[in-house]
Amino acid sequence: MIRSMTAFASAETDTPWGALSFELRSVNHRYLELNPRLPDELRAIETALREHVAARLTRGKVDVNLRFRASDAATAEIQVNDQVLDKLEAAAAAFAERFPKLTTDFASLLAWPGVLKREEVDQEGLRQAALDLLDVALADMVATRQREGERLGVFLRDRLDGIARTVDNVRTWLPDIRSALRTRLETKLAEITQGLDSARLESGRLEQELVLQLSRIDVDEELDRLSAHIAETRRVLALPDAVGRRLDFLMQEFNREANTLGSKSVDQRTTQAAVGLKVLIEQMREQVQNIE
Repeated sequence: MIRSMTAFASAETDTPWGALSFELRSVNHRYLELNPRLPDELRAIETALREHVAARLTRGKVDVNLRFRASDAATAEIQVNDQVLDKLEAAAAAFAERFPKLTTDFASLLAWPGVLKREEVDQEGLRQAALDLLDVALADMVATRQREGERLGVFLRDRLDGIARTVDNVRTWLPDIRSALRTRLETKLAEITQGLDSARLESGRLEQELVLQLSRIDVDEELDRLSAHIAETRRVLALPDAVGRRLDFLMQEFNREANTLGSKSVDQRTTQAAVGLKVLIEQMREQVQNIE
């Protein structure tokens, strides 16, 4: 199954330490290029993040944006350390006789180190939660790439059908084209040799010239290679692996045979067929650039 390199995916979740959200964007690229943007609290996961992405994607320029919004302290449950308060109370009682005017306000009391219990962020738990969320976003991206790949597959197979029809048409025309060329060559050679002393002509020279001209416009080999490329492309499109590079190479081979067919053409039909092939091949090549 072919996959496109162009896709977008997102995922978000709430954790005990705050909200996490991923946004992934990918476009076509020759290799896998990863551009992560991570908050300071989660920069330590970059290596693992790259490994997770590389395990699911093989090509494409991928932007990974991770956001972390810590839990609002105003909504967090207030927990008081009674042991610290007991010690402060005892100290205040001891100081009361010596400092009868000593006072303290509630805010200052809460600000004393250790009076309020603050829940520490579990860094390992937060990192694992981020990587788990990344896997969710990657699964969404892969699914999106596959859906787009299916549409590209329909497009490419339709163009392959067009190339196959053109090859079949040229094969059908060849006997008539060769017959017409033979007639034209025989007429021209007869005009050239008219009035010449037949003794001066080498035996079989006319036939040799005719065979030479016919061999120069023989396109059977090009048509056979085009048919082979069609079959190979259909096979590659059905593979479960990343096939973009293989398809790109095949497009070069298709184009080479179409150019040769056009250069050997001696008939308007084959000239138009070569042009039509190049149009179909170029349409395929443009779409192949987006395939992983």
